[in-house]
Amino acid sequence: MNIHADLIACHECDLLHQIVALDSGSQANCIRCGAKLYKEIRNSLDRTLSLTVTGLILFLLANFYPLLTFEMQGRSQQNNLISGVLEFFSSGFWGLGILVFLVSIIFPLIYLLGMAYVLVPLRMGHKPWKMISVFKVVDYLRPWAMIEVYMLGIIVAIVKLSDFATITPGIALFSFAGLFVVIAAANASLDPRIVWRSVDIDGEY
Repeated sequence: MNIHADLIACHECDLLHQIVALDSGSQANCIRCGAKLYKEIRNSLDRTLSLTVTGLILFLLANFYPLLTFEMQGRSQQNNLISGVLEFFSSGFWGLGILVFLVSIIFPLIYLLGMAYVLVPLRMGHKPWKMISVFKVVDYLRPWAMIEVYMLGIIVAIVKLSDFATITPGIALFSFAGLFVVIAAANASLDPRIVWRSVDIDGEY
């Protein structure tokens, strides 16, 4: 989706449309192919920024507190978010370990920090340096922050191991689940036009 001044190009057929004001919750569609152009979201900047800050807090909790506690035959072992990655490395699965590390830790962190880098200055009436470049990276990484896949793997592991050991969820597990919900809500709340409108046509800040 490309926006220039008060025009917007359909990302499916490239037809240019005039941007018009919509009622909150309303959506504009391409008159030629019917693809979604944009949606009017009330208080998009404040809502997305609040969710981003919440996501950063949940990310810290998810990484610094125990994820699960296994108890079997009198032995107890706590695991955190990085434990699975280290286990892949110690077993020789370096490629899989790096992939899990990136999509469950690095990419979500870059996404949240990038969103905060762009939205906090905009909320204060300023334009951060290289704003568009950072925003493009954030937009590119959005589908790669696969927290939901990691959560599914944790749930499958709990179901499979529950017959052999007592598994106690930790603070990190609930924080990680909350992080998945918060990132999804932030994506739904963000109106990209807020960022594009603040860019001067003559150059990038």
